[in-house]
Amino acid sequence: MKDYLVRGMTMDGFVKVVAIRSTDIVRQAAQIHGTTPNATAALGRALTAGSMMGNMQKVENGSMTLQIRGGGPIGTITVVSDAEGNVRGYVTEPKVPHQSMYPGKLDVGATVGTNGTLTVIRDLQMKEPYIGSVPLVTGEIGDDIIAYFAQSEQTPTACALGVLVNGDMSVEVAGGYILQLLPGAPDEVIDALEEGMQRAGSVTQMLEDGLSPEDILAQVCGSLGVVFMETTEVSYKCYCSRSRVERVLISLGRKELEEIMAEGENFPVECHFCETTYEFTPDEIRDLLERI
Repeated sequence: MKDYLVRGMTMDGFVKVVAIRSTDIVRQAAQIHGTTPNATAALGRALTAGSMMGNMQKVENGSMTLQIRGGGPIGTITVVSDAEGNVRGYVTEPKVPHQSMYPGKLDVGATVGTNGTLTVIRDLQMKEPYIGSVPLVTGEIGDDIIAYFAQSEQTPTACALGVLVNGDMSVEVAGGYILQLLPGAPDEVIDALEEGMQRAGSVTQMLEDGLSPEDILAQVCGSLGVVFMETTEVSYKCYCSRSRVERVLISLGRKELEEIMAEGENFPVECHFCETTYEFTPDEIRDLLERI
């Protein structure tokens, strides 16, 4: 089954909903970066949230960047989503030590840390991007996404994220959901959602039980019902290319390129997101100088 997300609304029109299966996305990220279980769980949760948030923007050619700096051993988590929800990401330190809250439960909060911020950069194809930043609450990422929407966008939100990592470091399942209240939502809708989320239990368990994103939203929303409006396949997708790297090198300016060329050796440039390396010979650097 390919990864995909669904967007919709409760039948009363008071709650926007989105849910995702992101298992293959997280598996690919773990394979590319060689992450240990705690790093896999942290990056996987960020990729899952980033995919949903990028898709929720619905701005053609827009993008959304999620950066989490908590002071923990993983360093900085960076995730970028396009307007469809295709994502890419990396962490500063992929080989973090194993930390558990209790047997079978990875301590993502300790891996990420809480002494820092969650920052969202939205490129809405306007002159300047929108940037919102909030202090981290728990470092568990789901709680921090909730705090971001409440503080930076004044939108009451529920967010649940799950990544199950096996003992052999493979990813069993990954996914999540985001619910957002619209203005005027009555107390009984809020009560119904709280009861539904408690009854549904953890995202990880629902995914492990074979529930689809549609099933998960049906469980969480319960008697409110859900009208599904859009289904979108999503994947781990990097947009790097040699031509893009050339533009980045040109942006360094003449002086720096001349210094690189003077060294007389091939100059490698590695993409953080997919770890593809692009090598430029001194002659190719000279060609870039001629294009400036």
